Amino acid sequence: MDSLVEIFLERAGNEIMAAESLKKLSEENDAKEEFSLPEDTTFYSSVISHSYYAIFYAAKAILLTKNIKTASPEIHKRTFEEFKKNFVDNGMLDLQLLEIYRKMVVRADDLLDIFRDEKRKRGDFTYQTIPQANRGYADDSIKNAKTFVSNISNVIRKAKK
Repeated sequence: MDSLVEIFLERAGNEIMAAESLKKLSEENDAKEEFSLPEDTTFYSSVISHSYYAIFYAAKAILLTKNIKTASPEIHKRTFEEFKKNFVDNGMLDLQLLEIYRKMVVRADDLLDIFRDEKRKRGDFTYQTIPQANRGYADDSIKNAKTFVSNISNVIRKAKK
């Protein structure tokens, strides 16, 4: 596997671990004591942000398998648009997912929706609300990130065999 693709997949995994760690730190008083944090401290906005970045890096990884690189300015918008154009709109990702699962567990449109929703939540909840209000969204974001990254990783690994 291309080393940059692997790096982006590893980064996606690290972002999920960061999200899960921050969620745990938000919810466990023992962990808060260890870091001398007030009991009411939460990091749910950061959980949402790290979950989004896991999706973003997985999308960059699969784009690289087709030699598509995205860069600033508007790297997030461009990555989303290239992912949509090259893997969703043409049905290619659906076929690859179908090959992996035989019974379609997730469709490319579902992954695109996850990417779109998490991109929106990253903006909404990182900048516009207090972290404590984001607990439910944080749970969903971690679940979405795991679904997206797992499926993209499986497609990439299967294509490299």
